[in-house]
Amino acid sequence: MGKDKSKNLVGQPLFKQIVKMLPKDEFDLLVSKCGSDRYYKTFFSWEQLIVMLFGIFSRCDSMGEVCDGMRALGGKLNYLGMESSPAKSTAGDALRDRDEELFRLFYFALIAHFSPLLSVSRKKKCRKQGVSFEEFYAFDSSTVTLFSDVMKGVGRNPKGDGKKKGGLKVHMLTDVHADTPRFVKISEAKMHDKNFLQYLNLSEGSMVVFDKAYNYYLQFAKWTRQGVNFVCRLKDNARYEVQEVLHEKKLEKGEHAVYKVKHIHVQYIEKVETGTEGKKKRKKVRQTRTLCLRLVWYRDEQGRKYKFITNNWEITDEEVALIYKNRWSIETGFKKLKQNFQLTYFYSDTENGIKTQVWCTLIAYLLLQVIQTKSESEKAFSTIAALLRMHLISHLDLTWVVTEGRRTYPRRLKSRNKSPTAAQLSLF
Repeated sequence: MGKDKSKNLVGQPLFKQIVKMLPKDEFDLLVSKCGSDRYYKTFFSWEQLIVMLFGIFSRCDSMGEVCDGMRALGGKLNYLGMESSPAKSTAGDALRDRDEELFRLFYFALIAHFSPLLSVSRKKKCRKQGVSFEEFYAFDSSTVTLFSDVMKGVGRNPKGDGKKKGGLKVHMLTDVHADTPRFVKISEAKMHDKNFLQYLNLSEGSMVVFDKAYNYYLQFAKWTRQGVNFVCRLKDNARYEVQEVLHEKKLEKGEHAVYKVKHIHVQYIEKVETGTEGKKKRKKVRQTRTLCLRLVWYRDEQGRKYKFITNNWEITDEEVALIYKNRWSIETGFKKLKQNFQLTYFYSDTENGIKTQVWCTLIAYLLLQVIQTKSESEKAFSTIAALLRMHLISHLDLTWVVTEGRRTYPRRLKSRNKSPTAAQLSLF
């Protein structure tokens, strides 16, 4: 059987081709700004990033596996600018001592660097669906469990000698057009989600969508005064006053559409400063105030009913439901992050090391998104992640792996005759 000889070999391993996508000059500026290499004679910040990305892409379970795996590469480390693989203790000390702020800043620098590439295709898709907002965001959180008491807040006390299950929560604001996180904050899992709405820096005219866990009327009122739009599900036990029924219709069996719209008022408490202008000290008094919202009732294709609230009165009722439907993009993002990267085992048992690994995982996730977008590959995200993991140190072309990734066997023209010929029989 003949075999195709074209293997698309290149001079650099696949991992080196991925690392070349990173703007090292921007990373060096951040290292100088944060002072990350101060007092280090070996194993500098760039080397730590390379080691972490190697472990994340290859899905190693511990820092020992990462260091031993890189040691087995032999002479291929010179492609990465490293003379040798670091010792396990050296890499572990760096995870504990080097501030995770460097990797956080570099992640957001990469977001700005790759944003023009990632935002184009998704923005066209959203406009075709009827979403006309230039700045369109989804906000949600996901819990990552830890068998450690470093960051407390999830799980239960186990029976016997088992360890208490701790956890961290990743709060993320995703650009729906680019399908990339714009704001990420890591906290203990016990922290309530609505406390992080105040950290979102949203511009006037933008749209943000989130689930009903973020019902926080005080923040909704502040956004309304700032001109920030939002769409959110209303809690089942929420209290409100109906001012007017704007629309109501009876849906037929199997029909999915908006069937009720109301103008409602909700009450919230805000602290207001009081006192005369001449006095320096002013007291803060709690006052009850009213917020006007639009309540939209919607039934989907599966017969499920939803209640959405929004402070935008210009978009149509159907657009409100469509905007919330686009919130699912952040759920798929969390799914990709957890299924294709190693967030089950952590390389350090310190809070700084855990956060560093999360930031490096987000960098790896962003790089895979860039690879998928640039190559215009039709393969699933999980398939691309698996292909890169299997061929990480192979000298194959990166684009060829994520678009083709297979060796072809030409069709055999003539069947091979397995029976002995007359000449062969004459020998016996």
